[in-house]
Parts: sequence; C-alpha cells; structure tokens
Amino acid sequence: MEADRLVLVSGGARGLGAALVRRCLEDGHRVSVGARRPEAVAEAFADVPPERLRAFRFDAEAPETAEAWVAETARAMGAPDALINNAGILRMVDFERGSEEDLDALWRVNVKGPFRLIRAALPHLRASGRGRVVNIASTDAKRYRDASVSLGYVMTKQALLAMTHAVRFAGWDEGLRGTAICPGAIDTEMIDGIPGVTPKAQRLSPEDVAEIASLVLRLPNQASLPEIVANTRLESTI
Repeated sequence: MEADRLVLVSGGARGLGAALVRRCLEDGHRVSVGARRPEAVAEAFADVPPERLRAFRFDAEAPETAEAWVAETARAMGAPDALINNAGILRMVDFERGSEEDLDALWRVNVKGPFRLIRAALPHLRASGRGRVVNIASTDAKRYRDASVSLGYVMTKQALLAMTHAVRFAGWDEGLRGTAICPGAIDTEMIDGIPGVTPKAQRLSPEDVAEIASLVLRLPNQASLPEIVANTRLESTI
C-alpha cells in the first residue's frame, strides 16, 4: 500500500470535489485544492490545519492559473505526486440544442483544463516515482447512450479518457500511472433537473466515487488501472 501523498484536486469546495478532498485527508494525504474561489474551500475545511490543506486559485477559463497553481503548491507545500482532475461542467449541446459558446466552454473546462494541469504537473509526477493522475470522466466517456444526453459533454469526456491513456505513456518507466474514473450519475447539483437523468435514489454518492479514487491512490505501480467504470444503469456493454 502506498504511503501518504501530496494531492492536487481541482474544484473542492462542494459536491464531489469536497468528498474527494475529505477522503484524501482521511487517508493521510496532504491536499492542495485549485478552485475559482479559494476562500470557499478554506471555509469548507476550516477545521483542517494549513500544513495539511491549502487552497489556490485555479480557473480552467484562465489558462495561466494552471501553471501558477502547480508552482505555488510546490513552493508552499513541496512537490505534488498526484493530481485529481475533478473540475468540470455540463451544458446541453447537440445538433439542435446549445450554442457555439456552450460547446467551447465544455472543451475549455473539461478537456483543456485537465490537459494544462497535467502538462504543468508532469515534471513533479515523473520525479515522484509514483506519480498518479486521476481523471473524473463519466460513463459517457465509454459510449453514446441516447439523444437525451449532451453530445458536447460526451465528446469532452471521451477526449478526457484518451488523455488518461496518454498519461501512462508520458512516464511509465518513471512510475507515472493514469486512471479515468467513469461513474454513472452522481448525486450533485450538476445533474439536478436534467430530463432522463438517473433518479436520485439510484445515483452514486460523492463518497462512493471518492472511495474509488482512494483505491487508485493506494495501489502500487504494479497495479495499473487505466479505467474504472461504476455504472448506475443496466447496460449491455458497461
């Protein structure tokens, strides 16, 4: 079992991000949270001492904040050896719904944001000897279900899955491993009110997904898990 780590988590004031941060802390890791409002993270985790948790500004819509967050973390807390790309958005975009701006926003946040963070953190993750990248994808990363889903969201999550596989090739010999967690519906505000979504009682809890991330961070280099699918629906292939 791996020892404690310094983990970068994007988006951590509420919802799944907060559950990921809390579980990392419970597992003995130190955490650097990148968020648009670092003060909100500080308020949510006011009980955690600064040597175990710090929050910095990261906004996928502001490209320069990716490199700045990683650099500020390294200066204040030491070199990170794990990155959880959690921050993401959902907008309903397909051939008839949504705007060009909606589609661009999906790509900026769900794809380019994680890409920039991986690029910025890569030297530290390689040097660690046990670097980990955990990308929060979706079952939408594995297939196109039906016309009720956002095609724009599906495309970005499938791109994130491809990026995850590329991570392993970017530093395999140095111990770098990448995992895409592909959950079904998670009980957060992001999906409330969307037609066709999994009923609330059948959704995963944020803590369920955090448990999966905890497993990924515990396993040694010899146990590479490129993808983990946790579906909330019965489907023939996932």
